[in-house]
Amino acid sequence: MQRREFLALLAASTMLPATLQAAPAVTKVLVGATPGGGTDLVARALAVELEQRLKHPYIVENRGGAAGNIAASAVAKADPDGGTLLLSYTSHAINPALFDKKPFDPIKDFTPISLIATSPLLLVSRPDLGANNVRELIALAKSRPGKLSIAVAGLGSANHLAGEMFKHEAGIDLVSVPYKGAAPAVADVVAGQADLLLGNVATVQPLLQAGKVKGLGVSSLKRLPAFPQIAPIADVVPNFDYSSWYGLLGPAGMPADVVAQLEKAVRAAVASPTMRKRLAGEGLVPVGNDAAQFTQFLQGEIARWAKVVAVTGARMN
Repeated sequence: MQRREFLALLAASTMLPATLQAAPAVTKVLVGATPGGGTDLVARALAVELEQRLKHPYIVENRGGAAGNIAASAVAKADPDGGTLLLSYTSHAINPALFDKKPFDPIKDFTPISLIATSPLLLVSRPDLGANNVRELIALAKSRPGKLSIAVAGLGSANHLAGEMFKHEAGIDLVSVPYKGAAPAVADVVAGQADLLLGNVATVQPLLQAGKVKGLGVSSLKRLPAFPQIAPIADVVPNFDYSSWYGLLGPAGMPADVVAQLEKAVRAAVASPTMRKRLAGEGLVPVGNDAAQFTQFLQGEIARWAKVVAVTGARMN
């Protein structure tokens, strides 16, 4: 082969599509939370589905801390070759307004792939509190200002900020008690050490079914099929609509063909009976939208939670 021909072939090889170049041997799905929680569960269920569909290994790696910012920062700095992804959750939209130091731009530094699922929050109380619904709770709280407590499963979380908005919009004074996670927060409500909790469905569902807590309201605009007897908080507090969510992001600059392949696989995974059953069992509502829709959703969530942070005055450094 002549030297000129060799150089021409070499130059052409550098212009091959990303999918034809050396692909990463393994794809890491980073989770900004500890193992065993809702975000971790969604990540592991999705990783199994993607591995089966794309015939490529996916490994979940937990990097908790800073309300998800540690994992997100790592993905923002990663090579955009599809080898590092982020199982993002609601904090990705909350943190830009909540933290003074912003290690990344939640939109520009990432490639949205698909919104996987959403999860309404359930407002529950200790069984003997003396309120059977949101209307009765508000009346009770107004008769005892500053006397009732609401357990907070993680400062800066969707649960925390939605609870603060509930207090603000209902015009009631509840004492917020922070906990390091959902487990101790729920335990104190069950034990009667705290009065209320606004928690994820997966967290409170078994306790509701066992009668260890009482369901007062749901944070979505519609009732949940699993708990049709629990009315939306919005029936009493107009337009109260706050949910947690889980989505898949990659670093900014991912090749369009890689994004399209992942998006297609994620949407198929979320539509599969196995995944839908798994998500529903955790109180999650499957979504599986496309990259453009997820981008629009993210922009709306960032604006929504910025307003919540502004109203509640919540800050984290």
